Amino acid sequence: MRVLVTGGAGFIGSHIVESLWKEGVEVAVLDNLATGKRENVPQGIYFYKVDLRDKEGLERVFREFRPTHVSHQAAQASVKVSVENPLLDFEVNLMGGLNLLEACRKWGVEKLVFASTGGAIYGEVPEGESAEETWPPRPKSPYAASKASFEHYLSAYGQNYGLKWVALRYANVYGPRQDPHGEAGVVAIFAERVLKGEPVTLYARKTPGDEGCVRDYIYVEDVVRAHHLALRGLEGVYNVGTGEGHTTKEVLEAVAEAVGKTPEVKAAPPRPGDLERSVLSPLKLMAHGWRPEVGFREGIRRTVAYFRKD
Repeated sequence: MRVLVTGGAGFIGSHIVESLWKEGVEVAVLDNLATGKRENVPQGIYFYKVDLRDKEGLERVFREFRPTHVSHQAAQASVKVSVENPLLDFEVNLMGGLNLLEACRKWGVEKLVFASTGGAIYGEVPEGESAEETWPPRPKSPYAASKASFEHYLSAYGQNYGLKWVALRYANVYGPRQDPHGEAGVVAIFAERVLKGEPVTLYARKTPGDEGCVRDYIYVEDVVRAHHLALRGLEGVYNVGTGEGHTTKEVLEAVAEAVGKTPEVKAAPPRPGDLERSVLSPLKLMAHGWRPEVGFREGIRRTVAYFRKD
């Protein structure tokens, strides 16, 4: 197996690359380094600084590396950016994604594993429920719409060209190497700011001062294990989550406990495009032997420890 990981210098992608490399799998990274970091990629791994929108660059990567499998982690991944600039989101996530699919078709790739979004694709998840893969997509943001659309393209390429595929619908992934400076990745953002003694902003679920939105938080190592399973055996759509919801305030309290400091909190109104509640059912994936192994507070302790050393 020869695996090309798009976005392999980023947060989730770099963990996938490192894990495959340690198993002795031949792996290459494609990343434009817009948000990824070259130092996240271990020395000795093939690295291509290429944008998915660059057809000639993609052609060179596939011609030289000849992947049998593709892990597609690269994306414009900000809900806020997608709301502000939906055309950019379309160009990267759909046009760039189609360039990748065409390269897969031309060079005979056996399987593509896609980093989709469970945290945004289902729309609002009612209290007491967790979204299942059979629920119809109800994207609220252009970002979620692009992910849902690409899943349909995967299905079409599978039916017309024989490409095997898996779409892993991630919950809110957190852990070491997550960017603490963006608008997404609340665990990393809180960890860095609390460690530095800086105030934190708590965006509301409905009105400023409430406990914030509810999300399903999944530790990055659990996502990597799901990805290994997808490369080797699964087909179709799978949620990667815990089935448990936590408010933004609960995240902040867990981070503050791990750091040992109580931060100043600034209440803010809801952000455009944000869902009030998103929780995923992991039962379909669990039927294949996977389960989330790192609990919420343990995962936050590990993440804080990483940022404390960093």
